[in-house]
Amino acid sequence: MTSLREKYEAATRELQAPFAMVDLAAFRANAADLTRRAHGKPVRIASKSVRSRALLRTALSLPGYAGIMAFTLPEALWLAEGDSEGPLDDDILVAYPTVDREALTRLAGDPDAARTVTVMVDDTAHLDLISAAVADAAASGARGAGAPPVRVCLDIDTSWQPLGSRARIGSFRSPVRTPAQAAALARAVVERPGLELAGIMAYEGQIAGVGDAPPGRPLYARVLRAVQRRSAVELARRRAAVVRAVGAVADLRFVNGGGTGSLHTTGREKAVTELTAGSGLFHPHLFDHYRAFRGRPAALFALPVVRRPAPGVVTALGGGYPASGPVDPHRAPTPHLPEGLSYTANEGAGEVQTPLVGAAADGLAVGDRVWMRHAKAGELCERFDTLHLVDSDTGEYVGAVPTYRGEGRTFL
Repeated sequence: MTSLREKYEAATRELQAPFAMVDLAAFRANAADLTRRAHGKPVRIASKSVRSRALLRTALSLPGYAGIMAFTLPEALWLAEGDSEGPLDDDILVAYPTVDREALTRLAGDPDAARTVTVMVDDTAHLDLISAAVADAAASGARGAGAPPVRVCLDIDTSWQPLGSRARIGSFRSPVRTPAQAAALARAVVERPGLELAGIMAYEGQIAGVGDAPPGRPLYARVLRAVQRRSAVELARRRAAVVRAVGAVADLRFVNGGGTGSLHTTGREKAVTELTAGSGLFHPHLFDHYRAFRGRPAALFALPVVRRPAPGVVTALGGGYPASGPVDPHRAPTPHLPEGLSYTANEGAGEVQTPLVGAAADGLAVGDRVWMRHAKAGELCERFDTLHLVDSDTGEYVGAVPTYRGEGRTFL
């Protein structure tokens, strides 16, 4: 039987490493598993985890997917403009608040964009910026009297605080936590001309983004699972109360929650109408340690072996592509194929060269390849301008598509 490594090598034999590759068979399998865990609720795709318009289109064409969650407003406007095939989608939610006055004015003055893009808020200061953009667009003549309102979404804090603000488990995101705070901000939205309250988002990063089965740490894993269970129960109750409070102020188009690691729990909440996922499509190595699902590595990058400095050691060109987040060894890429390679203690993944040690090194010659996995999903696309597509089911090379970088776009 042909091994996965052999299929990848055969399909990409004409390519010069380093290069990035996406296994479409694994991508499709991961996409199907995400929708299976979503309990029938639509999944909005987190674009930051994909960063390729072609692969966003591929995912959106699959059953169970609807809408995009962008990471910046300029990116959302670019996706809304679309390419030769048209807009990427007609429902784009920006996941993070923006202070980009120029982009807000463009949004307020473009009826098509205003009907497509929803911006995130968690403070009246954000509303001030949007209202000013509406006024600027009107003053310039770009916004007519019948222009659609700028749609906004309330970002709700999801952290678990069992001892109040003295003990916080979760990300520092929104200052809006209670139903009363959410309702007050909702009233501030509906009181402003030119704005419309469209939805609520509450992303439980302490559950969705933290694997509950860390290897080699059984006691920590038990504590972590207990914390995540209690956090999920508290958040489900509070999220439902927030939705009721805000729903008394305005009708909501959507209530968004979840992430790759929490679809199976968040999808059961009646208050949630849609989920978001993105990392699970590529399944980077930070998502290997969950009990509820097993994804397939879909995004890899190949490095060429350029030296054999000693027995049991090879040196690959490049490879120092760390992921964002806390500075720790888990943010480095991991050697994937051939199995049995690891970093040296003193060098790790280097800017221009990466030594790798292990029994598998003796089977590699100068010019061979090492296949690596990034720690996070879309950040890999900031290193490469092209994703080469391979279908491991057929063993075929399918083609190449540009990343955001390959289209000359770097939004962050």
